[in-house]
Amino acid sequence: MIDLDGALAWAGSALGSPVVSHERLEGGLTSRMLALRTESSSEAVLRLMTNEPWRTHGAELTTREHQAQTFLAGTDVPAPTSLALDADGTACGVAAHLMSRLPGEARSDIDDDGLPAMAGLLATIHALRPAEPFRTYQSWAWEAKWVVPSWTRHPGSWRRAFEVLAGPAPAYEPTFLHRDFGHRNLLWLDGAISGVVDWVETSTGPAWLDAVHAASTLAVTVGYERGKNFMDAYQAVAPEGFNSYWMVMDAVGYLPPPGKPPLFRDPDQHARLDRWLDLAIRLS
Repeated sequence: MIDLDGALAWAGSALGSPVVSHERLEGGLTSRMLALRTESSSEAVLRLMTNEPWRTHGAELTTREHQAQTFLAGTDVPAPTSLALDADGTACGVAAHLMSRLPGEARSDIDDDGLPAMAGLLATIHALRPAEPFRTYQSWAWEAKWVVPSWTRHPGSWRRAFEVLAGPAPAYEPTFLHRDFGHRNLLWLDGAISGVVDWVETSTGPAWLDAVHAASTLAVTVGYERGKNFMDAYQAVAPEGFNSYWMVMDAVGYLPPPGKPPLFRDPDQHARLDRWLDLAIRLS
């Protein structure tokens, strides 16, 4: 069980001043994210890895985020600074990671004018070369998900997608990846990107896997054309050529595992994913 009082006391000790207030931040699919303020008026963010199945792997995920943020310190990527780690949950009851709070706000929508900044920042991330490479990326389109969804208007495209993924993955240049890059994990201040958050999935893999995930997230949650426009913006700065295999993999990854509810409740989002997957197949 989570020990909130213990977690706040641990965070206060790490910050050198007792925590006097906390509020839950929006989002947090994997975790409870708390904005903290201390007696000395300093601010921080505390990740408590509360949600399954991520909670089971909390030690690995929080340690990876700590390592990623440690590596990013001093680079041109505006990432939080890691302040303390309770990977085994000794103090907090669950795996926990304390980090600095960056200025800015997340946006639920990014207009076309913001896409070049997103693409340029992603290229900056991909240009980094850690001394010790992070783990090889994991596909989120595992075989158990390969079931044609009932809501599709393009069943043939889904079947073709599963055939594509059953074949070998193309060769790629190993690249430093955020692995969950997208508009929901960006902070904005005065029209510029002020932060990139949520580094628990940091990996090594093909640069385009990061890019198509950002594009598909925009396509499904904002609009189909916005996703396409991001891919165009990234293409202008991409370190390697586009391969539709990664786009297919990312789109299929949005399907639920057997017995689980769909990721999206909004029928419009299913329709956008359907159209996006069909585009991926037409590009393959």
